[in-house]
This record gives sequence, structure tokens and C-alpha cells, in this order.
Amino acid sequence: MVTVTGHLMDTGILARVLDDVLEYGGDYRIDRLDLGRQHEDASRALIEVSADEAEQLERILMRVQVHGANAVDPGTATTRPAPADGVFPDDFYSTTNLETLVRLAGDWLRVERPEMDCGLVVVEEGGAGAGGRVVVRTVPVSDVRAGEAVVCGAAGVRVELPLQAPRGEEDDFGFMSSSVSSEKPQALLVRQIAERMRDVKAAGKRILWVGGPAVVHTGAAPAMVRLVRAGYVDVLFAGNALATHDIESSLFGTSLGVDLAKGSGVPHGHEHHIRAINTIRASGSIAEAVASGVLTGGVMHAMVQEDKPFVLVGSVRDDGPLPDVYTDVIEGQRAMRAQLPDVGFAIMVATMLHSIATGNILPASVPLVSVDINPATVTKLADRGSAQAMGIITDIGLFLEQLARELC
Repeated sequence: MVTVTGHLMDTGILARVLDDVLEYGGDYRIDRLDLGRQHEDASRALIEVSADEAEQLERILMRVQVHGANAVDPGTATTRPAPADGVFPDDFYSTTNLETLVRLAGDWLRVERPEMDCGLVVVEEGGAGAGGRVVVRTVPVSDVRAGEAVVCGAAGVRVELPLQAPRGEEDDFGFMSSSVSSEKPQALLVRQIAERMRDVKAAGKRILWVGGPAVVHTGAAPAMVRLVRAGYVDVLFAGNALATHDIESSLFGTSLGVDLAKGSGVPHGHEHHIRAINTIRASGSIAEAVASGVLTGGVMHAMVQEDKPFVLVGSVRDDGPLPDVYTDVIEGQRAMRAQLPDVGFAIMVATMLHSIATGNILPASVPLVSVDINPATVTKLADRGSAQAMGIITDIGLFLEQLARELC
């Protein structure tokens, strides 16, 4: 028996739970459905879920938790030792990005920093037998160590689905909760994002940006610099491309060999990006290039001067890359995760791969906005599990200019 609570009909949660049960080869019977009487009232469903085999039922129960459906009698969590470094037990609990609790010895423990597609490891702070506080952490499979206690099966695990507003009852940030569309009032969207960013800063939280090279290609780097200087960029995730073309722009006035002032190519411009990389490699790092006066402008220059962290993670197609770029993607993931504490808002601009990667490590409780000229970028982010993603389809250059005017 599982139960799920929320605006089940308006948001489609109930339909998704039932669809997943069938898709995973199970069956269901709705035992009870209590619909809210008022528009703002939550509904509750009690559902009997069955399957031919116990293992299949376990997988169904884990799957429907993505939608906030929990067992009525959750029991107590079972842990098994990891059989080897980088290997979970076969029946490990596969996590969601929702707020998660694990029941151990009768007590519900809240999981630290929820993240999708990980395992849950139970540890005693100070070491086993030290009498320290018992905590449950999400751990990616690459980071688990042999012998660590891994939560297995769905028993003793509960997730909390954020209560979504019914249609027509959205808060001041609900303007993007409909399907992705370019036909929305741009100025209003920008003003409301700016207001949310002010609120996040006032609450002492950090704003995470994820950027692609179009920030530079569209001529929006000066607007991004103003946002950095004004304190609205607390941490930046990007790849080799954004940093390279930003530095190319500062050193040569071009981006991919195109003069940003004239919009036309320049002689030997195709060489500029690799010459920019070589210049920074000769300096040792981006920070050292700033300190020595080699790099005097641009987004990366502003990040260094304002002492704001950035994480650059590369790909197989990168030129160079810049010396600051993580070429080991596992190390890059760890560096990104290390910057997530106290992030209260994430904004992703003109990048698909880094947006999806960041969305995959963010808890569902962190509001997330994706801005791109390509609707597929926004919809893919949501389809890959970041259900909290909201989208704006627009030119990134115009968007950043408008946002900078609102905030700076």
C-alpha cells in the first residue's frame, strides 16, 4: 500500500504514478481517493501496488517515489556493505533529487544534500564505534568505498514531494510553470527573475550560474561582468569553451575569430582561441594571468577579481584545454558538488550538456531557471529528472542585458 498527497489531479501526479506502475510490469488498485474540496486543498490517494516478484515490486516502489508516493508501512531500512570500491550492492536504493528520509532504529534521519541517481550511505561521524551522530548521505557510485553501509531496497525510505500549487494559484514565480513557450512577456519574466535573485541574496544564499559560450558569442559578456561585479554571480559552472572565448574576447576582441564590435571575421581570427589558450597556459592559470596583468577584462577576469569560485569541466572535443579545466570528469563532478552548499537559486544560460549535468546534482528544492534560444535545451533538462526546471526561450544576449539593467 502506498500513499501520495498533493494536487494530484491538477499536476498530473496521480496519473504519472499509475503509468509508472504499469510500465514497470506491475498492477494497481486505487483503494481510496480523497479529493480536496477547495481549489487550494490537497488530495490524497491510497493505492495497492502489486507485482509478480518481490524484486520487481521493490523496483516499482522505488520508481513511484520519484512522484512522492511512499509505502504506508515503510518499515526499517536495510543496509548492506559495499562489496568493493565503486560498487553498490545489487539491490541498492537508487535515489531521487527529492527531500529524503531514512528510518534507522526507529528514528527518521534526513538525507544530506539529496541528489538523483546515487546511493545512500549510513555513516557515524567520527568513525564507527566513536559514538558520534549517525548521518545518511547521498554518494555517487564512483565514490562509495568497500564496506560502507549502503541502504538497500525501498523499505524504510520516504521522500517528500514539494507541494505544487494548483493551476491559477501560482506564487510570484509561477509564471513559467506552464509548458515551454517563447510567447511570454519577456520584460515581466526578467523582472520576476531579478526579484527572486534579490530575495535569494537577502536570505544569505548563493546564486549558481551555468553558462555556455553563447554568452560571449552574442556580445553579452559585458552584461555578465556587471552581474558579477554587482554580486549576483556567486559561483559559475562552465566548460572550456565559455572561458576560452571570453579570454579570446579580452585579448583579441574576437569570439571564434569574429570581431565582436563589427560582427565580421578578421584575418587569422580562426587562430585566436588557441592563441588565447596558449597565453593562459604560459601564465599557469587564469588567476595568475589576472595577477600578472596578462588578462585585464571579461567574465573570468571579473570572477577572479571578485574572488568568486568557478568550475570548468571539459569534454573530449576541447582544444587545449585551459589549465583550470578539469579533464577528469569524475573529479569535475566532485568539484561541482563541493560548490553546492548554500546555493539557493540556479540559472542556466545557453548550454545543454552542462545544464543537464548540473540539474542532475541539484536537489529538487533549489529553484532552477534555464534560458536558451533552443526549446529542446529546456525540455531536455526537465525530461532528465530536473522537474523543478522552468524555462525561458529567448536570445541570451538580450536576456542578460535586460537582467543586468534590472539588477545593476
